[in-house]
Amino acid sequence: MENSDTPVQGPGSILLAATPIGDVADASPRFIRALGEAEIIAAEDTRRLLGLANRLQTRITGTLISLHDHNEADKAERLVDLAEGGARVLLVSDAGMPTVSDPGFRVVRAAVNRGVQVSALPGPSAPITALAVSGLPSDRFSFEGFLPRKPGEAQAYLLALAHDPHTLIFFESPKRLNETLRAMATTFGPQRQGVVCRELTKTHEEILRGELESLVEQTTGEVLGEITIVIAGYRGRGNAEEHVPAVLALASEGMRLKDAAAEVAEATGLRKNELYKAALRRKEKG
Repeated sequence: MENSDTPVQGPGSILLAATPIGDVADASPRFIRALGEAEIIAAEDTRRLLGLANRLQTRITGTLISLHDHNEADKAERLVDLAEGGARVLLVSDAGMPTVSDPGFRVVRAAVNRGVQVSALPGPSAPITALAVSGLPSDRFSFEGFLPRKPGEAQAYLLALAHDPHTLIFFESPKRLNETLRAMATTFGPQRQGVVCRELTKTHEEILRGELESLVEQTTGEVLGEITIVIAGYRGRGNAEEHVPAVLALASEGMRLKDAAAEVAEATGLRKNELYKAALRRKEKG
């Protein structure tokens, strides 16, 4: 067991620390100690970190540096310089583990390239928590983060995953949840199993399970909070009719119907002509 007098982090190193994703009581004693010991703390939102430290009743004595998506490229080397000079540099994001859909990757890469020690202080993780409670296969999974914002790019991204056998994990904003579930139902098929996890570990935690078409119906109203979506992996190529919506969705973005059918065929393993004819029949029916 580690001596309580021994610092959590050694000098001249970078430590990635997971912060609570909801319930502040999930912060580990080692994390609380690390906050008080670090000479440099790079935080995604410094005000949010100070609020967390206050709730944890711990005092931050180190220098706070703002590190977010828009400035990480500029600050990564400077943070590594500080660690190389002997400082204890602590990296934290707003929730969960840094680098997982959060800042930190460029800092870690720069540190690794320069031989600076990088360690992690494990803790809460929204993707792993959502996977654990989903009831979907957890032996093989893929974390996909946020989808592209443009509908056409999001549809193409999902299409590339349509044949993936891994359980898929996504982040999404509450405002885009229903739109994203509709796109998933169109691309993966309405009967694909999914789970929507909202406000994990918080007072108003909610977990919705069911086929994608059912999840679309359950999320038509106002949705609030942090969202993680878990989708079952591909278990069979299905038939052409099931994938016609994906062909038509690509065509609605300006792609020729034959080209759309070819792209869906490549992703699903179905025959291009079979998909094209099915989509043409659906289109003619209106």
